[in-house]
Amino acid sequence: METYKERYLAGEIEFEEIDDYSYEWGISDDERTLAQYLGLNAEEENAWVSIGEEALKELLDNQRKK
Repeated sequence: METYKERYLAGEIEFEEIDDYSYEWGISDDERTLAQYLGLNAEEENAWVSIGEEALKELLDNQRKK
């Protein structure tokens, strides 16, 4: 199963779908951390938690396939 990050970088989903993925993780019995579930690395997770969604979006957009 592709992660949120993989699908976002491929242009398959919108950034805002991170909320749906986070919700699905919250109601699942998945033992991974949320960041692992989403496919985020430590820098991306830190930006998201410390700064906010815009910082994460900027990091991901810099990697996104055009």
